[in-house]
Amino acid sequence: MSAHGDCDPRFTRVREVFEGHFAKGEELGGAFAVYLDGEPVVDLWDGIADRHTGRPWERDTPALAYSCTKAVTATALLVLAERGLVDVRGPVAEVWPEFAANGKEKVTVEHLLTHQAGLPVIEREVPVEEFEDQPAIAARLAEQAPIWEPGTAHGYHALTYGFLVGEVIRRVTGKSVGELVADEIAGPRGLELWVGAPDDVAARAARLSAGERAVAGAATATAATATAGSSAGGAADPLQEMAKAALDKDSLMNRTMGNPNPNKLKGGANNPVILRAGWPAMGVVTTARGLAGFYRDLVAGDIVKPATLEDAMRPRVKGPDRVMYVDSSFGLGYMRPSLMFLTPSRGAASAFGHTGLGGFLGLGDVHHGLAMAYTMNKMANTVTGSLRAYRLAQAVYDSLG
Repeated sequence: MSAHGDCDPRFTRVREVFEGHFAKGEELGGAFAVYLDGEPVVDLWDGIADRHTGRPWERDTPALAYSCTKAVTATALLVLAERGLVDVRGPVAEVWPEFAANGKEKVTVEHLLTHQAGLPVIEREVPVEEFEDQPAIAARLAEQAPIWEPGTAHGYHALTYGFLVGEVIRRVTGKSVGELVADEIAGPRGLELWVGAPDDVAARAARLSAGERAVAGAATATAATATAGSSAGGAADPLQEMAKAALDKDSLMNRTMGNPNPNKLKGGANNPVILRAGWPAMGVVTTARGLAGFYRDLVAGDIVKPATLEDAMRPRVKGPDRVMYVDSSFGLGYMRPSLMFLTPSRGAASAFGHTGLGGFLGLGDVHHGLAMAYTMNKMANTVTGSLRAYRLAQAVYDSLG
């Protein structure tokens, strides 16, 4: 069966890959969108948005895209930095005095954006009553001491990234990340993208479902062999460590991802509380077209200046991740190609963006004029990307000729 939507004849291979995932049973529902030089060339969707009711995936079905949010949050902060409201290289405590506690007076905003702050875990358990109180969660982090000396190592701040960067934004503007994104980024451009979904958007959001039950890191190991500069031998030990950590509930990796814990609520991340909370590390609710449109406008220089984006893309950290074990690479909030951001070889030097737990992808490429996004609801059990997203991205690059 053919997927719904449009696909430029030059990108027929993309349609074939997208439809192939459904034919092989790898998808429940999903969407993929691509812009080339600002023009839509792929806008496909298919399948079921809710396996319990059989509700079909429609053109405007949004999904909670997990950590794809981090790139949106970083961009919101860069907008403020361009206006001189935030000094990215300045101490966090300049705008958030309480943050200086326990030896954090020299931690910079850049450390937050690049996962170098040493605060990947919220040590005290966040109660459900605080799930929609981001300042209260941020206050918990302000009290803590770093796990490592800030600036000396990097480790993925899966959830804390958002509360940290979000509090800087709130201190400067008085707005949450979701409010700033609505006012400055998504709203003016008509993007189907919300950091914190209104009730009507939450009501039609795709319902996420458990999918592939591989050990975390297995998909990464397979895809790594197809990634530029990767070698199975070099990646084996970190991937094994990652897989072991995934099975240890007390590992730094699992503690990083487990507090606050959406699974305290009925339905987990599908619960309306999570959809509307707008956690700035994992709370974006978006269509593939909306997320791709965000990257389209970012690549075009319509959200921040080209020089700002170029600087933000410059890798600040690269190498073994203290939390995830495998190599990761970050600019100012944006992932750069690595085992945590699987990118076809043609995009190895120029692609940037962010993945989302379970397989979501948002990617921009200034050199090739590309913007793409993949949303779905059959979650892969991997925190580092998805073979489905990788295959789609590969098909896009292959279609460029």
